Amino acid sequence: MSRMLAEIRQQPAALERTLAGALAGVERFRRLVEKRRPRLVVLAARGTSDNAALLGRYLIEITTGIPVSLAAPAIYTLYRARVDYSDALVVGISQSGESTDVNVVVERARQQGALTVGITNEASSALARAAGHVLLVRAGRERSVAATKTYTGQVLLLYLLAYALGGRVRLEELRRVPELAAMALDLEPEIAALSERYRFMQQAVVVGRGLNYANAYEFALKLMETCYVVAERFSSADFQHGPIAMVDRNFPVFAFAPSGATWPAMRAALKKLRGLRAESVVVTDASNRQAARFATRLIRLPRQIPEALTPIPYIVPAQLFAASLAACKGLDPDRPRTLSKVTLTM
Repeated sequence: MSRMLAEIRQQPAALERTLAGALAGVERFRRLVEKRRPRLVVLAARGTSDNAALLGRYLIEITTGIPVSLAAPAIYTLYRARVDYSDALVVGISQSGESTDVNVVVERARQQGALTVGITNEASSALARAAGHVLLVRAGRERSVAATKTYTGQVLLLYLLAYALGGRVRLEELRRVPELAAMALDLEPEIAALSERYRFMQQAVVVGRGLNYANAYEFALKLMETCYVVAERFSSADFQHGPIAMVDRNFPVFAFAPSGATWPAMRAALKKLRGLRAESVVVTDASNRQAARFATRLIRLPRQIPEALTPIPYIVPAQLFAASLAACKGLDPDRPRTLSKVTLTM
């Protein structure tokens, strides 16, 4: 068994630890921002953490109304520009806490007097030292190069950050997330069997919308780095504005399709794909009874899940698929070629 698969299976326990360990600090931070509400939130990250940040952008704007920007670290490190973050909340997100350019953004912002938060799995990291406040992912050591349990831990902490900012996030609902992740893990045999069908897949598209747009990026990244599949990722809206032209008969398209606000647009995209006779694999749950009409293959979580809680339980089947597909292809997902666990960029 690969380390990646073992770490995917560890997620319910890691999420439980992360939630329990973060609550006291989040409540303190909530009291702080009640006195000093930021006018802007800036999220700085790379790689998988950047996909978590993309989800955080949607989540924080939807639940709090505060504008959110995704930082471009090169503005600091390459162009030596000065950006005024004095009235902003600047959040660095890094599994290792050693992403040099992410840390530069946090350090510069703190020097300007901005509120700063570090979200990391390493309490003794450079990011934890650089940020004024730390939200710690308690996933344990992640050994596989392909990040899984730290991604979902970061996403969970972004929910808690939205709560601290006064967002419409209910702690009692967040306490359901580890159980929902465990439920998704029960689909492992089904997903392992499904992955055999795609053993020779070399290219694919992954589509999401809203809160699951980031999952499209994360799933595509996992397919690229562990299975060497050329995986493009789009929102369902952007997909229909041109990229759908590359799809023909049996072309594999993976889609995240919860019920709720994003379903009508996703349904329209899936209907077009069905007309093209594409091979669509749809991740959904029991609340979406229409998805089976439009999907070639269905990965359905057996309970009804509110759209707001779907990002974590929906990415787990995608992680399982990538790990299983890598095994089918005879690849080692723990050691993707040319990659290392910590990537230093400036």
